[in-house]
Amino acid sequence: MRVALRTAVFYSATSSVSFSRSLPRNPLLPPLLPFSSLLRSFSDSSGSLPPMVMTTTNAAATAAAGGVDGDGGGCGGGQGPSIPFSSSMETQFEYFRDQLEESGNVRELIRSVASEIEAVLRVMHADLLLVHQSIPPPEVLKKANAQIGVLRGHYGRLAEILRECPGQYYRYHSDWRSETQTAVSLLAFSHWLGTGSLLTHAEAENKLGLDASEFGLDIEDYLTGLCFMSNELPRYVVNQVTAGDYDCPRNLLKFLTELHSAFRMLNLRNDFLRKKFDGMKYDLRRVEEVYYDVKIRGLAPTESNPEPIA
Repeated sequence: MRVALRTAVFYSATSSVSFSRSLPRNPLLPPLLPFSSLLRSFSDSSGSLPPMVMTTTNAAATAAAGGVDGDGGGCGGGQGPSIPFSSSMETQFEYFRDQLEESGNVRELIRSVASEIEAVLRVMHADLLLVHQSIPPPEVLKKANAQIGVLRGHYGRLAEILRECPGQYYRYHSDWRSETQTAVSLLAFSHWLGTGSLLTHAEAENKLGLDASEFGLDIEDYLTGLCFMSNELPRYVVNQVTAGDYDCPRNLLKFLTELHSAFRMLNLRNDFLRKKFDGMKYDLRRVEEVYYDVKIRGLAPTESNPEPIA
């Protein structure tokens, strides 16, 4: 009964006007009453409006009043309901905020020291470049080695900063990695100019004032620095031959061949270190070309004690 009444009410509301205009009036039927008259007659007989009409009317009144419980009702009105913030969530993100701020402060200190290290390395590199101008190596090494003490002081400051963050070495390692690799390359080149031998990992740590137990020299940084050092050797041997040192290609070729063979013992993956090692073979090839050219022209000195052929 209610379904039929609802259908009749809304059908009469939406279709009475259109049907009355489109259909011819039958004089035998009573005229259609407007929707307001139907509601009035139903209300007078039962004392209340139909349930569907009451629901629609109450919903419209509620929407006009600003939504349920004053929240603006869905799309477009007022502010949404206030959601309580979880105390555990707030505590967790406050902890994250403190950790990020502390980490940022540490990085600023490290980068400040790393920029000072870079400035010292530029001076040291400029001093070592004088060796390509036929200046005696002892004079060049004296000026370049004077910067080693300054480097030790800066790396000591880095060790003090990381001492306050135990176990966080590799978290901040990228902030001074590039400078350390450059430092190793310059120290290795300086060491070879003075001794003709390879700078070992322990010797590099000692020159930089590092302690393996607290703040040591990363092995990959050491190896990458050696690869950087090999890039300087082809230019050096060409300038030495130009200056009349025809024995330098033989000595340098022997050293670089041994270094390249030692690197081939390592199982290097496709990363930055592997790419730098791949460049070493081109340095070796350039030194070989210089040595063969000197040898063919008969400029290379003969070896005093040649090794017997087995």
